[in-house]
Amino acid sequence: MHILEIKNLQLEFGAGKTAARAVDGVSLSLEAGKTLCLVGESGSGKSVTALSIAKLVPVPPARYVGGEILLEGRDVLKMTPRELREIRGGLVSYVFQEPGASLNPVFRIGPQIKESLRYHRPAAATDTEVIRLLKLVGIPAPEARLKNYPHEMSGGMQQRVMIAMALASQPKLLVADEPTTALDVTIQAQIIELLRDLRRQLGMAVLLITHNLGIVGDLADDVAVMYAGQIVEHGPVREVLQRPLHPYTRALIQSVPELETDVARLTAIPGTVPLPGAFPIGCRFNSRCPKALPACAAQTPELVPDGNGRQVRCPYAQSQIQTPKPPFAS
Repeated sequence: MHILEIKNLQLEFGAGKTAARAVDGVSLSLEAGKTLCLVGESGSGKSVTALSIAKLVPVPPARYVGGEILLEGRDVLKMTPRELREIRGGLVSYVFQEPGASLNPVFRIGPQIKESLRYHRPAAATDTEVIRLLKLVGIPAPEARLKNYPHEMSGGMQQRVMIAMALASQPKLLVADEPTTALDVTIQAQIIELLRDLRRQLGMAVLLITHNLGIVGDLADDVAVMYAGQIVEHGPVREVLQRPLHPYTRALIQSVPELETDVARLTAIPGTVPLPGAFPIGCRFNSRCPKALPACAAQTPELVPDGNGRQVRCPYAQSQIQTPKPPFAS
């Protein structure tokens, strides 16, 4: 059964002639016990899409123009404020980047986790349950840690606390938005391993938002690549990493450095992601694409299946394919 189904989601900021569509026709689905990675550069619309799942993007300035967001078959966009409060942190929980900015600096860790418990599981709002959650996410000496303030913990420990807080309500869907940002590579690996173990133990679905393709192969079952508010490629993670079809996916993979290769300069994607409201005509990647043809600036491509369980938004994907070597693919 699908925990999450997003169907043709369209979201704009502003109104009238100044409206800028940040999410344009996004469709995704996620089953229980599975992990979907949403990948793309900053400004692609990943976080806005993730926040929309629980309708956390405020209206105004945002406007949900069209589409559906189904959580266990219920359309989030049609929910009342009371229903939204029940699913937020209940059915779906979030782990945000930069945990130091998400935790309240003037309260100890224990009371902050208890706050989530009191709202969704009031009978479990005890020190015993807080300690169990801290143990679950691998925090040593949890009996002492629950009395710590956030500034007394490292960035990795703070992120574990945020994960414990997200798990307090026993959600069926965990949305992790850049959970390894600003952490060193050793701690990043520990957080990814923790998410994998928790998914296996608790049977929940995980939506991981990242721009780091290096961690995708270690955790995901499927991957969706997003660019300029649209999904440009979607499919099983191993297939996408080993045989990328869209030029943007290939460019992302080629920009990952290979440890065994000695190069004078790393590969980079020229230019930047266009801003909402300033998307180019035709293919939105055409101005940065090394394989762009004249037709790419005139024709707007659709996201179509390739017949092998993949979807790609490029009519020339098969003819232009050049498979890079993904050193991080598991």
